[in-house]
Amino acid sequence: MLKDDIIKALKKVYDPEMPVNIYELGLIYGIEVDDSGAANVRMTLTAPNCPVAGTLPGEVERAVRSVPGVTSAKIELTFDPPWSKDRMSEAAKLALGLEDIIPIARLTR
Repeated sequence: MLKDDIIKALKKVYDPEMPVNIYELGLIYGIEVDDSGAANVRMTLTAPNCPVAGTLPGEVERAVRSVPGVTSAKIELTFDPPWSKDRMSEAAKLALGLEDIIPIARLTR
C-alpha cells in the first residue's frame, strides 16, 4: 500500500537534534493518499521555534516524493494540537531514555 511506503520513507527522516526518526517521534499527524497518488502529510515540530522549522518540512516533502507511485506531495505544518512526548512511540521513548525497559503497567498485569 502506498501509505505504508510513505511511512517507511518518513522513518528515514530524522530531527537532527534527536536520534529518532520523525515518525516515531510522533511529528506526523496524518497521511492521506488519493487514487492518483497525491499525498497530503500533516505534521508538526517539537516546538514552533524549532531550529529545523525552515528545513524539516522540505525534507519530509522530498522523502514523500521519492516514494514510487507518489505523484505529488503537499506538507501541512500545524501546531494544533501541540506536540508532546506522549505522541512518541514506545521505541522512541526507549531510544531517548524516557521509558523504562519494562513499563510498570506491564508488571502489574
